[in-house]
Amino acid sequence: MGSKCKSIKHLSDRCLHRRSEKQPLLDVNFYIEHFVTNQQWRSNYSRFPQRLSKIRDVKVYPSSNFPSHSLPFSTLQKYSTESKIGFLGWYLGKLESYPLITKSITSSLIYAAADLTSQIITSPSFSSIDSIRTLRMAAYGMLILGPSQHFWFNYMSKILPKRDTLTTLKKLFMGQAVYGPSITAVFFSYNASLQGESGGEITARLKRDLLPTLATGLLYWPICDFITYKFVPVHLQPLVNSSCAYIWTIYLTYMASLKKVSSD
Repeated sequence: MGSKCKSIKHLSDRCLHRRSEKQPLLDVNFYIEHFVTNQQWRSNYSRFPQRLSKIRDVKVYPSSNFPSHSLPFSTLQKYSTESKIGFLGWYLGKLESYPLITKSITSSLIYAAADLTSQIITSPSFSSIDSIRTLRMAAYGMLILGPSQHFWFNYMSKILPKRDTLTTLKKLFMGQAVYGPSITAVFFSYNASLQGESGGEITARLKRDLLPTLATGLLYWPICDFITYKFVPVHLQPLVNSSCAYIWTIYLTYMASLKKVSSD
């Protein structure tokens, strides 16, 4: 009974205090603020399952070098994606930002490696390796093959955009009938001219080496071209083509290193 009296007295004193300060007995602002906060909480709560499902779908792989509690979520997601992809992600980024330069450098490195491999196979010792010849092949990949691959595969994707079997065979035929003979003739002419051969000697070399090289290529390139055109995205087709060209270039550089033919 005494506690009830104290509560009633406390309430009456509080009312008198508000009365003396000319404040309303019912704090309207307090109830409005409470109502708005309650409505916002209910709205957020109704969207909570959707947000929770989005959070569950995101996989974060924090590194031990960066504590997860000290980084924003967007930074963690970006860092985890980059660390997961690594060199492949870096290469694809360069391929998207600088497609022509990236493809040219890739082709140059592959041709240089193929020429070194060819020389190691055919040379008796490492001391007899011709570094000038390797630089010549690297320059060919950088200045001629890489750019030509870039424009050829983009052109094929524009005039024949489909990937069905018939369209793939059409691309394959055009590659063997147009691009292959052209780039092979350019390769022999480029290599011979840098070795000091005259126009007549280059023509004689083409008559001797071009047709046998193309005939040998028919046993190798149709399979590579079919896989490239059928299953590989356009921006990666030069990379796959250059990778297939690694083995082919070992044979091609061997053919290009043969003795020149007399023009008589």
